[in-house]
This record gives sequence, C-alpha cells and structure tokens, in this order.
Amino acid sequence: MTDTHLAWPDTAHEAITGDLTVAVAYLTPAGGAVVTSVSPVGLANRAANQVSFTTSLGFPKKLERILNNPRVALAYHTRTHGFATHSHYVLAQGKASVDLQPSVQRLAELMDATEPFFGKTKHGRVWDWLLREYHQERVFVDVDLERISTWPHLSAHGPATVTGPSWPRHPATQQPPKNGTTPRIPVSKLVRRIAALPHRLLAYEGADGSPVILPVTVTGHDETGLRLSAPPELLPPGGRRAGFLAHAFRPQCVGVSMRTATGWLTVDDGEALYAPHTSVGMTAPPSRTVMTVANGLLAKQGLRRARRNGTTAHLHNLAAGVRPGA
Repeated sequence: MTDTHLAWPDTAHEAITGDLTVAVAYLTPAGGAVVTSVSPVGLANRAANQVSFTTSLGFPKKLERILNNPRVALAYHTRTHGFATHSHYVLAQGKASVDLQPSVQRLAELMDATEPFFGKTKHGRVWDWLLREYHQERVFVDVDLERISTWPHLSAHGPATVTGPSWPRHPATQQPPKNGTTPRIPVSKLVRRIAALPHRLLAYEGADGSPVILPVTVTGHDETGLRLSAPPELLPPGGRRAGFLAHAFRPQCVGVSMRTATGWLTVDDGEALYAPHTSVGMTAPPSRTVMTVANGLLAKQGLRRARRNGTTAHLHNLAAGVRPGA
C-alpha cells in the first residue's frame, strides 16, 4: 500500500467506481507500453488509495510484465454503459501488486460486484461446471495510486487537475529499434479493422517511468502510418515506442471488440504519426449466452495450458521475488 494518501476528487471516484470499461497500460522491457481494455466492476478502496481489476492466467504475458515492472496506469475514458454521469477524463497512475491466490471471501465479493455491471450470474449444474475456472481462478491486480489527473472533457482538452506529484516534463526521445521505425503491418488493413471501434487511446512511458494514456483521434493515414490528433502539449515531441488501443462494447460488455497495436510514435511540431509494428484483436458475439460459454471454455483451456507449460509456477516465482536463473 502506498505511503502517500491521495484525496481522490469526487469526479475521479465516480468514474473509478462507475465506468464499465477502462483502459490499462503496462510497460515492456524495451521501454514501450501496451494498452488494453478491462472491466474492473468498480473495484476500489478510496480509504486505502487502491483500485483493482482482475485477469486470468490465460494472459500470462500481461501478468509477467506487471510483475517485472509494477508501474501501470488506468484511463477512465468513456462513460458508455456505465454509472458515472460526468464527462471528465481521469488518468490514474501507480504501482501494482498481483494477488495470484485470492481468498474465497475475495472471490465471493467479486461475484457480487460483477452483477450490477454484467447482470445476474448464470447458475445450475452445467453452468457451475463450465464457469468454475472463470470465476474461481481469477487473478487480482491491485494498484496503489500515486497520481490522479482529471481533465474537464473526455477528450482530455482543458486544464488538468492533478492530485499527487506534479507531472514531470516530457520524456526524452528513445533510441529507435534495430529493425527500424516504419510500419511492419499494412496500415490500411489496421484502419479497416478499427473503423467501427470508436474509442481510441495511445500509451507511452512517461518521464517518471509511469505509463501515460491519452485519448487520440485518427485523422488520416498513408503507408507511413496513422495520423493522430491529441490535445495540445500532451504528446511528447520526438520518437518513442507506444501502444495503441481501439475498442467498442455494448451494455453489460456483451459484444466486445478490441484491437491493440504496438509501434513507433513520432511527434514533430505537434504532428503525430504512429507506425504500427504489431496488431492483435478479438471480437465477441453480441450474445450473452454464447459469450458466457466462450469465457468458460477459454478459462478452462487457459488454466490447463498454464499449469502444463509451467506458466503458473513461473508467475508464482515472480510474485515471490524469484527471478529466472537466481
């Protein structure tokens, strides 16, 4: 738990406890950032200065990187289908810890927390068997907050109110990767895949080592990359590794679509160009029953794979501070 208590602004607390889907960014060993979407179902403890979200052992790379570098950020960037009603953009930054073996009580509290956001949990002999791993093998990521920044608009335009340490200056330009900075995947294909995904964000490593997540608008593209627009002065000048997220979701997160990318960001005289290097995505059908069955089967498969290939033991060693070769 952090030594410094932050007096959360009420607008931040409302978004943290009420948004259905938020963006989470974590860092890579090469100084890049990966940004993805999660549904934290309001898991927060204002008195303890902590926010949480859950994931599964089926996504070991995310957990491994957070365990190796605990600095993360969460962006509360859309009020769509949630409970918060204001239009502030909220960026929370802090250090994460991973609870790989949550207590029975904590898992039960999670089940209660999900229903206002996702609806009633399916029960019955078949459903309980199908969803056993999905519900009982969750992993909690707990983030002790160090800074909360709020902007008066979801676009992050306007003056920011910062609770905690002041924002540092822009980070220095990074060394370009050995394989170059130009796109490694077809830009036009990426544009087609994100065309129907309205929420777009960019993440990079800030000067203090914490990820920064900002809302961006794609204003055009060519073979050199995506042309991005962001609020003035927020994108750092020069070149650097950066993550990109485009996503969409329906009420209760039925019918989720997401596309994440990693690549190289160049900002020159306020003009931003993003050259994508990798891109992965997923789309869930707009059927709660189909999605529930898929979640249950994927959780079973992911847990079996994690146990079989040693991922579970590896993550437990990382959480205990044991590094490979030590």
